[in-house]
Amino acid sequence: MLVGLQLTDSAFPSGFYTLSHSLEGFAQAGAVDRQSLPALLADLLRHGVGPADATALALAHWATRAGDAAAVVRIDEHLFATKLGREMRQAATRTGRQLLDLAAEVFDRPEITEHFDRVVRGESPGTQAVAAGVVHAAAGVPVRQAVACDLFAFCASFAGAALRLRLTDHRGAQVLLRNAAPVVEETTEAALRRELADVGATVFASDIMSGRHERAEARLFAS
Repeated sequence: MLVGLQLTDSAFPSGFYTLSHSLEGFAQAGAVDRQSLPALLADLLRHGVGPADATALALAHWATRAGDAAAVVRIDEHLFATKLGREMRQAATRTGRQLLDLAAEVFDRPEITEHFDRVVRGESPGTQAVAAGVVHAAAGVPVRQAVACDLFAFCASFAGAALRLRLTDHRGAQVLLRNAAPVVEETTEAALRRELADVGATVFASDIMSGRHERAEARLFAS
C-alpha cells in the first residue's frame, strides 16, 4: 500500500504534471467546461486509458512476476503502436523513462533496472504504463491495486490540469476525483480481464484534440 501511495503521490516526479491528457486541446476548442468535465474524464477512463494503458500495465505486471522479459517488451511495443499521435507517444515514453530511472534508485530491484536498461538501449519503447507495471510488480504491489493506483494517478493529473486551465477550482477538483472512483473501479476490473490483442484506445476525439494541440501557437502542457 505504501508503495502505491508513493507512486501516485502528485509529488512523485514522473512528469505527469506536464501533461493534460488532451484536456488542453479540448479547452482550446471550447469543447469542455466545468459541467462536462466529469463525463470527459469518465470517457477517457473507459475507452482510452482503461483498454490501453491500464490493460498493458496489468499484462506487464503479470509478465514481470513470471520473469518473462520478452513478453514485457512485446506489451510495450504493442501499447506504443496503438498511440496514434506523436504527442501522446512522446508523453508516454518520456514519463515512462523518468519513472524507470527514478524507480531503479528508489526501489533498487533488478527487474526495474533491467527494463530501464532495455529502454536505454532502444530495445523497448518505455511507455509509462508498462514501466508502472514493472515497477509495481517488482515492488510487490498486487496487480489489482497497481492498476487502480495508476488510474487514480491519471485522474489526479487530469484534475490538476483542469485546475491550471481554470476549468475547476480546488474544491471542484476533489469532487471530480471522488466521483470518478466508481469508474476507476469499473475500469480496473475490465483491464484485468483483457488480453494483449485487446490493448488499444477508441477515443478519437481525444486523438484529434491532441493533434491540434501539437500545432497550437501557445501551450501550457506537453500533451
